[in-house]
Amino acid sequence: MSVSPILECVPNFSEGVHPDIVRQIVASMHVEGVHLLDYSLDKDHNRSVITIAGEPSAVVEAAIRAAGKAAHLIDLTKQTGVHPRIGAADVVPFVPVSGMTLAQAAMLARQAGLQIWRRFGVPVYFYGAAAARPDRVQLEDVRRGQFEGLKKASVIDSARRPDVGGPELHATAGASAVGARTFLIAYNVYLAPGADISHARAIAREVRASSGGMQGVKALGVLANDRAQVSMNITDFHLTPMPNVFSTLERIAADHGTAIAEGELIGLIPEDAYDAQAAWVKLIPDFDPDEKILERKLNHPLAWPEA
Repeated sequence: MSVSPILECVPNFSEGVHPDIVRQIVASMHVEGVHLLDYSLDKDHNRSVITIAGEPSAVVEAAIRAAGKAAHLIDLTKQTGVHPRIGAADVVPFVPVSGMTLAQAAMLARQAGLQIWRRFGVPVYFYGAAAARPDRVQLEDVRRGQFEGLKKASVIDSARRPDVGGPELHATAGASAVGARTFLIAYNVYLAPGADISHARAIAREVRASSGGMQGVKALGVLANDRAQVSMNITDFHLTPMPNVFSTLERIAADHGTAIAEGELIGLIPEDAYDAQAAWVKLIPDFDPDEKILERKLNHPLAWPEA
C-alpha cells in the first residue's frame, strides 16, 4: 500500500514582539491540504517559529505565501534581537515526514525559493540538502554577517551573492535561506540563578560541533527572559541522541560552577526522539507529548487564525 507523502515546513520569522504580525503571517499559510501544528513567539530572540505539514505542493505554496506576507510586514532595518538573521522570512526548511525522500524535499525547496524571488523580490540562498554550493550547506555560513553585513557583502563579493535574485538584498526584508533537512530539535536550557551570559557562552562553545564539541550540535550562549540560556539546534538526533546532549550539558555546566535549571523546546519533535523518562524531557515545564510530538499533533492540528 502506498503512503500519501507528507512534507513538514518549519519557517522562522524575524518577529517575536508583535503577536498580531505573527498571526497575519500564520493566517497567510492557510492552504487546503496544509495543517497548522505549532507556532511560538520569543520576545528576546525577536523570532517566531511556525510548524506546518501536509500535502507537499500545498505546503510549498503555504511557505511561499508566508514569505511574501513577512516581507510586507517586517522591516529588518528596525528589528533587533539576540538571534542571528538575514531575512524577514529568515529560514524556510522543508522536512520529509513520510512517503518522500530528502532529495524530493530539496527539489521542492528549490521551487519554493524561485517563487519567493519571482513573486516578492526577496533573494534566496539555498542551504542544507538543497544547497547549490558546498560552502552553503551549513546555515551559519549563509547567515554570516547577518542582514547588516550581508546586504553590503552581497554587492561587492560575488561569493556572497544570493543563489536566486540579487545581488542586492531586499531593502527591508533582506533574504531568505531556503533548504531541506532531516528533523531538527530546537532545544534551549536555562542555567541556574546566578549564572550570567559568560557561563552560557562558555558552555555553548564547548558543546557545539564547530568548536570541537558534539557532532550535529549548534549552540549559542544568550540572555533570554533576563536569564542565561544555552540555545541549541540538534541537527541529527540519531547521530547525537538527546540524552547524550543533556548529560554533556550537565557535566560542562558543573565544570563552570553552575547547573541546568529548566529546559525549553521550540516547535515539535519526532516520536523517535521522545522518552517520557528522559531527564531532558522532564526539565521542560508542562511538556505535553500530544501537543509536542509531530506524529501525534497531525491527528489534532491547531485551528487557523482569521486573516
